[in-house]
Amino acid sequence: MRHCLPLFLFLGLSIFAAEAQEHRYAIAIHGGAGSAPSNFSNEANIKRAASMKAALETGTNILKDGGTSLDAVEAVVRLLEDDAQFNAGRGAVFNAAGGHELDASIMDGRTLACGAVAGVTTTKNPITLARLVMTDTRHVLLSGPGADKFAEEKKVPLVTQDYFHTLAARKAWQDSRAKLSKGTVGCVALDSHGNLAAATSTGGLSNKKFGRVGDSPIVGAGTYADNTTCAVSCTGTGEEYIRRAIAYDMAAQMRYASTPIDKAANEILTQRLKKNTGGIIAVDKDGKITMQFNTGGMARAAADSKGRFEVIWGEEK
Repeated sequence: MRHCLPLFLFLGLSIFAAEAQEHRYAIAIHGGAGSAPSNFSNEANIKRAASMKAALETGTNILKDGGTSLDAVEAVVRLLEDDAQFNAGRGAVFNAAGGHELDASIMDGRTLACGAVAGVTTTKNPITLARLVMTDTRHVLLSGPGADKFAEEKKVPLVTQDYFHTLAARKAWQDSRAKLSKGTVGCVALDSHGNLAAATSTGGLSNKKFGRVGDSPIVGAGTYADNTTCAVSCTGTGEEYIRRAIAYDMAAQMRYASTPIDKAANEILTQRLKKNTGGIIAVDKDGKITMQFNTGGMARAAADSKGRFEVIWGEEK
């Protein structure tokens, strides 16, 4: 006797199989919590929004094609590091000594593997060097000349300090307008394999003390990813994020109290961090995205496999 599946069950299984074959993904990007449009000219705002859109397209295309979240976050951050409009890589701010010291970190939510660099001065793309620390060493964080030497050994592109100079960064330094310097960049992503990743890169605070390290290269403070909870990238006054282990706190709230991702971010920004401290982007294991801040503005963008694709360039909360 032949056994046949009921038609409705057969159709249901077919639909389920089709959905399973689709590439489910989600991605979010920030361009710094000190990036309120009122701080820049109309022309600069248009260019920054265009750069955020290009970065979002880059990450989205990788994820659409079934690429990994790690590849997506690195590619996005590299693109923003190469863009002089942001405080990372090419547009890094000046420290008190008139030089540039760059920080970055990256984390794999699947294995909890992570890599970071702090105070690099000749590495063109700190985020790529951070990933090499993760994959090619037994360490998590390399700093200063040792990190730059590692970049040379791995044949990562090196530059002279004047590569990082921009007129905008020099003006912010000369005017001691640190409020324009919270332009850290970051990206979080969930790929079709169910893996989360996060990456953050920065030039730090304008006129910072020589040797100062903020939260961006500190795993658990400025960057965190765990497949069981979420991926997080932070931006703002790094010392406050370090003191409160903000990136890890997001994941801890979700793990131990089952707090929704948007509620966890809101609690941190309204109850634990003072106003005008910074912002957070995060994506959870189910692809839900949150992008929140308590400053005058934060450049941000998000996309997912459900059709969302938006670049938000405004001061609204």
